[in-house]
Amino acid sequence: MSFSKAADELHVTPAAISHQIHALEEDLGVRLFHRMNRSIELTASARILLPGLSEAFSGIQSSVRRLRAHNDTGTLTVTSSPSFAAKWLVLRLHRFQEQHPEIDVRISATDEVVDLTKGDFDIAIRYGGGKYPGLDVELLFTNEVFPACSPQLLTAGPPLRTPGDLFRHTLIHDQAIERDPLVPTWPMWLKAAGVNNVPATAGLTFNNMHLALDAAIAGHGVVLAYSNLAAADLAAGRLVRLFSLALPDQFAYYIVTAPGALERPKVRAFRNWLRREADL
Repeated sequence: MSFSKAADELHVTPAAISHQIHALEEDLGVRLFHRMNRSIELTASARILLPGLSEAFSGIQSSVRRLRAHNDTGTLTVTSSPSFAAKWLVLRLHRFQEQHPEIDVRISATDEVVDLTKGDFDIAIRYGGGKYPGLDVELLFTNEVFPACSPQLLTAGPPLRTPGDLFRHTLIHDQAIERDPLVPTWPMWLKAAGVNNVPATAGLTFNNMHLALDAAIAGHGVVLAYSNLAAADLAAGRLVRLFSLALPDQFAYYIVTAPGALERPKVRAFRNWLRREADL
C-alpha cells in the first residue's frame, strides 16, 4: 500500500512504480488504486485481482526455492526429532564428515513435521507409521522396548530382580511417545509382564525420549527404553537392561525425502551412510 516502499523493494524510483501501475490500469481498463493525499487504497477491481496475483507470486517463490535446493551446494540440511538427533545421529555424525568433508551438515532437531517439498530441508528422519503421501520413504530401523536403569540404581537401590519389584521404584515416562496408542507404554509392558501392583502412570514424565533416558542415567528411576536410541548408553554401561521381556514397537524410524531429492549426490550420500550406520 505504498508506491515508495514498493520502489525501495524493487530498487527503482517511485516514479517508475507509478508509471508501471498507470500502464497496468490502462491495459486492464480499470483503476486499481484510489490515490489520496498521503495514502492509496485498493479499488474493488484490485481486491478481485489481488488473491490470484498473490498466489502466483507465492508459486514462483516456492518454485525458485525448490530449484535452489536441487542445486548440489555444499550444505546438507537434515531434520529429525531431538531424541533421534541426541541419542543416535550426533554420536555417529563424525563418520559421515570423515567420509564427506566437502559436505557441510546442518541439523534441525525438532518434533515439528516440516514440509520437505518447500525445499528448506534435504532429508528427514521421521518416527511413525511410514505413510507420508507424496514423499519417498525408506525404513531405517525398528525398535523393541524394555525397562532400563542406571547400574548405580541397580546396585544401591531397592532390589530389581522381578518386574514386580518395580513397585519400589520411580517409573520414567516419555509424554511425546505415549500420546499415540500404537506406541508401547508402561501400562502395556506391565500388563504383558503380568504385573498389577505397580502404578503404571505415576512417576517422572518428560516431553521427549532423550530426556527420559538421561533421567534414568542420572539414577532417577526406571525408563522404558527404545533399543536403538538407548544402544550407545547400554554399550557404554550408563544404562542396564532389566528383565527379558521386550515389546515390539509398531512405529519405526524412516528416511524421508521429497521426490527427486535422492538424485542429488549429497542427499544420496547421506541416505546411504544412514543405512550403513543402521546396519552396524
